[in-house]
Amino acid sequence: MIVNKIIAFKTVLISGVAALLISSCAKQTAKVSDANPWKKMELIIKSIPQTQFPDKTFNIKDFGAVADGKTSNTIAFEKAIKACAGNGGGRVLVPNGKYLTGPIHLESNVNLHLEDNAEILFSINPKEYPMVHTSWEGTELMNYSPLIYARNKTNVAITGKGTLNGQADATNWWIWSGGKDYGWKKGIPSQNDPENREVLIEMAEKGIPVEERIFGEGRYLRPNFIEFFECNTVLVKDITVINAPFWILHPIKTNNIIIDGVTVNSHGPNNDGCDPEYSQNVLIKNCTFNTGDDCIAIKSGRDADGRRVAIPSKNIIVQNCKMIDGHGGVVMGSEISAGVNNVFVENCVMDSPNLDRAIRIKTNSKRGGVVEDVYVRNLEVGTVKECVLRVTMFYNVYGSQTGNFIPTVRNINLENITVKNGGKYGVWAEGYEESPVENITLKNVKIAKVGKPYLLKNVKNINFINTNANEKKVETIKN
Repeated sequence: MIVNKIIAFKTVLISGVAALLISSCAKQTAKVSDANPWKKMELIIKSIPQTQFPDKTFNIKDFGAVADGKTSNTIAFEKAIKACAGNGGGRVLVPNGKYLTGPIHLESNVNLHLEDNAEILFSINPKEYPMVHTSWEGTELMNYSPLIYARNKTNVAITGKGTLNGQADATNWWIWSGGKDYGWKKGIPSQNDPENREVLIEMAEKGIPVEERIFGEGRYLRPNFIEFFECNTVLVKDITVINAPFWILHPIKTNNIIIDGVTVNSHGPNNDGCDPEYSQNVLIKNCTFNTGDDCIAIKSGRDADGRRVAIPSKNIIVQNCKMIDGHGGVVMGSEISAGVNNVFVENCVMDSPNLDRAIRIKTNSKRGGVVEDVYVRNLEVGTVKECVLRVTMFYNVYGSQTGNFIPTVRNINLENITVKNGGKYGVWAEGYEESPVENITLKNVKIAKVGKPYLLKNVKNINFINTNANEKKVETIKN
């Protein structure tokens, strides 16, 4: 009891100190000149609190776990996590070996730690995943539990050099996508059936409460892999994630999260590497993303649901990462209705003939939202298929995507970028006549080979400073 009170006090103290630091940082940030936004980034990093855990270990084998890759260890994980949390927190150890399990639900003050040769194999049986309050493509609902899930937790981590294996492939979760490349054939149920995805979107548009948006069995909406929902002070470090059913790292309404040294290698449908949503103070560093969709996609809710929640994603920092395959290296959107601001990307390598764009912003007049203050520097781009920077207010997928919520996109800055093969365009940007894309700056950008330097429609104030494409200087366009 005393130990629990001490940990509770420490947790409150950490949160209180973090709040003071964030408040102080906000005041300092306000004083930082827009001429040097990278100082703002440094203050944000300093404000993010670190996880801290007691030096106590709870080995899952002591709670009945069997490392044969066949025996279900769901109960062993549950017991170990509850014992750890109940005794003031610490480390839940996953020793070397293969462990089959259903979903893992984390608690405050728990560090789930995988030894180097430990592998957690997640069940592909949907019946093992209970319904929880979660989110699917930017819309909240009651659906299958994520494979690893924490809700309303503080001081929580997943660490170690082991592997999390979702075991998804074209015979199970991926087939639900309705994609022919992922095992689907005509007559097989999928998320695209009229009573599934579209019904969820309609419920949100009508304002139906989340607890009444009941999906799960028979609705074919795949679960996220790792989701921190309404959490604070989170660490994900060094793990490898493979074969995900859907989105991979999904902090939603979560503040103060560090994702460090993580490797994501998963090429399934909608296999985004990391999707911070309605989240603030997010540091993603030293990671490798090799994905079937966007490597990093910053979100803030879809359409009416995003406007209902109305929490922008902000203070998102990406450092020293490697992007291989994917639809985009660092992306904002398309579920972006509550807006995104203060995004910093630096010192990254992006290179693959299967990487479509380096930096991408995508929204439309159903999404709306304000995207502003995006700063990118020191990128080494080998090959991208389409373009280096893509900005569109006309993103259109899954049918009609037009409405009355005209987006705003402004203040996009790229500096010190080298590109070997930029694809079709260096910059491809398009806005509305009444809401043009505003204030794009490319400084010290060198694109050795590209189809055309730019393709622009309704863009206001785009500046090329010491920027070359195809060995020719790109001149600033006078509006």
